Amino acid sequence: MRFAFLQEPPFCFTDASGVLRGCDAMLAERVCQLLELETFSPVETEFAELLPGLASGRWEMTTGLFISDERQTLVDFTRPIWVLQDGLLVAKGNPRAFDGYRAVAKDHSALIGVISGQVQHQTALQNGVPPERISIFATQSEAADAVAAGVVHAYASVAMAHRGYLGRHPDAPLAVIDVPAAEKQPAAGAFALAKGNAALRQRIDSCLGDLLGNSWHREMMREYGFSDADIDRLL
Repeated sequence: MRFAFLQEPPFCFTDASGVLRGCDAMLAERVCQLLELETFSPVETEFAELLPGLASGRWEMTTGLFISDERQTLVDFTRPIWVLQDGLLVAKGNPRAFDGYRAVAKDHSALIGVISGQVQHQTALQNGVPPERISIFATQSEAADAVAAGVVHAYASVAMAHRGYLGRHPDAPLAVIDVPAAEKQPAAGAFALAKGNAALRQRIDSCLGDLLGNSWHREMMREYGFSDADIDRLL
């Protein structure tokens, strides 16, 4: 099972010894083992390549992605593996007093960063941020570095991803702001699979049904900063 991942803690990341870690990676590897889906083979890529790579057969499954109608025309999703809230990564101390997308929109000199192809780009537009004030980056680290350098004033992604980044870069002059539910409701994400293999999807969904919320899963998720409440929201 070739598994496409990004360097995006706490979901997937390689540690100092080069071993793949993260809650999505651990869950995917566990599913692969239980279903005896050959060797679990991680493949690092960038976000924009995740879905094209599925379509071209470069890998069989991707790290978790938000489920959207547009993406469902391209790939099949497993059952959800998390439900998460958006957040903004901002300069430490939040000097512009951002409390969400709309605050960025109202600050006419503010620039916001997003990752190419991620749903936060559309969410920023829906909350009034004009397209000319949205900068697009390829990776989490590029976007975070841009905030630290003042190139952009906020970076929109999943709040948990921002916290995972700061957990690995505790000296970064950055902070996380949770986006209010009035601007974006918590949304579900799932592993993505190539279309046309319903049998594989059904087997994975059945396995996930046994794993999600059990003691192994709760302990594993706790290691990566998730609470029982986060898991209960999913279930």
